[in-house]
Amino acid sequence: MILCDTNILIEFYKANPAVIQTLKQIGRANIAVSVITKAELFYGARDKLELAKIEGHLSSCHCFGLNDTVSSLFLELMGNYSLSHKVTIPDMLIAATAISHGLDLYTLNTKDFKFIPGLKLYPLENL
Repeated sequence: MILCDTNILIEFYKANPAVIQTLKQIGRANIAVSVITKAELFYGARDKLELAKIEGHLSSCHCFGLNDTVSSLFLELMGNYSLSHKVTIPDMLIAATAISHGLDLYTLNTKDFKFIPGLKLYPLENL
């Protein structure tokens, strides 16, 4: 299973052919999102129709919520990197989710994550 960062799903909705092809290769059953990604996509919906479309697509993806393990790791990541790397709260919650569940993270923003020990990034060569 692969955890998709929010930017991947945004590119999917923009019909980015490389992202669509990679998601097809991964397979619907192997695609997961964080509750944070889900919330970011809901927040970014322009209208009720777009929100319904997003909800429909995400209903078939496994959604990882927050738990004590993710929360503890998130706080550790924020403490370690908030000053040195100017990380964002959503990115560190998504990273903590991927690490906690042993998932590769599929993102186009590798610079935001590549310095985090224990986080495996889905290879962009697969694009």
